[in-house]
Amino acid sequence: CHFHFLLQAESDAQMGRIWPPALIYLSSSKRLLAFCEERLSPADSQAHLLVMRKGIFHRNYWEDMHVLASALLPGHRSMNPCPVYDEFTGTLFLFFIAVLGHTSESYQLVTGKNVTRLCYICSTDAGDTWSPVTDLTQKVIGDTIKVWATFALGPGHGIQLKSGRLIIPAYTYHIECKECFGQLCQTAPHAFCFHSDTHGRIWRFGEVVPGPESVECQMASVDEEDGSNVLYCNARSPLGYRVQALSLDDGAVFQEGQLVHRLVEPRNGCHGSIIGFPAPSLAPHHNASPEFLTPTWVVYSHPTSSTARKDMGVFLSLFPRDPHSWHGPWVIYEGPSAYSDLAYLELPPSPGEPPAVAFACLFECGTKTAYDEISFSIFTLYDPVSYVVPPLLLTKLCCIALGTIVKSPRATCFSVIRFFFKVYLFYT
Repeated sequence: CHFHFLLQAESDAQMGRIWPPALIYLSSSKRLLAFCEERLSPADSQAHLLVMRKGIFHRNYWEDMHVLASALLPGHRSMNPCPVYDEFTGTLFLFFIAVLGHTSESYQLVTGKNVTRLCYICSTDAGDTWSPVTDLTQKVIGDTIKVWATFALGPGHGIQLKSGRLIIPAYTYHIECKECFGQLCQTAPHAFCFHSDTHGRIWRFGEVVPGPESVECQMASVDEEDGSNVLYCNARSPLGYRVQALSLDDGAVFQEGQLVHRLVEPRNGCHGSIIGFPAPSLAPHHNASPEFLTPTWVVYSHPTSSTARKDMGVFLSLFPRDPHSWHGPWVIYEGPSAYSDLAYLELPPSPGEPPAVAFACLFECGTKTAYDEISFSIFTLYDPVSYVVPPLLLTKLCCIALGTIVKSPRATCFSVIRFFFKVYLFYT
């Protein structure tokens, strides 16, 4: 696991602090783009501007940090960066919320007066230059804003589905009821997503995740071996565990949220990140079968302690729709740590070889607090897998899986490995 301190809190009060992180990898240019808020103090109400650093993965090189001057509405502070890349058009969107002055989230929840705007800037040259800001609030949310005490995005990366749909993870505090004198009585937070099927020209939003309270979230498109696909949502919760929910229609409607007891939350919860990726193939010729679809595995990063924001860890799920399928953690940083964002890196393959893959994690950490600096880590799939499953057993499982495929063409190595994975974890 490789670490690099990417952004550090400044001692100069004028520069303030840098968080939370958002990360995206542009495979076409081999660039990593890291985004954060520049705050005047640790308080959310003291957020100010958005900043960015560009890195070249294969050179291990990062440019200096600079302010995204166009990512700003006059009189507002910019928060919750959420980048998403349209592979079809080569357009990079950076979504964010703009909040009036120093108005706090708690004030909006108490009064029901929503002063948050939905905004984005975009780039067609991999982040070298950016467009002026676009405020989508009235056009996209419209009068629905009246029943949202406030809302926010991600934070962290959005995704693009195979259909071309762009997904921006979000959550809102829905106004459940008001007192007769007009004062806000009750709100409930629920995750949802904004989406576009027109390469960013028209945006809409789907229904919220029903069930347990869900707040900051990220999403992944999950393919399954039988050819089905679900949009998987993993969200922060104040209930002691993460909440997950599935959508069968690409985010328009989500099924009832479920508590994921293998993924604990500290008090009041903490943001976490997920990234989906194609499962590694152990049978090179099996992809030729029209009945076979490479399933999606999901990696998740989050503080591993249930008592405090500390010990950043990585978890792995081989079958994300099952809330009991999570394995880990593999701790990548011991000490105070908080928000994170993951990226999947796939490099062009050598002749006759599969693509080289790795994961990048951008996360808040420090020695005294979780907000001293932002660290950048790169690891491979081997790291979390080898921690959960001893190498000797993993080798045996692979041999059994491959043997099963030879004997039964309809079986897949993924289902066999998943079965033995569960057996091993049950008895150890």
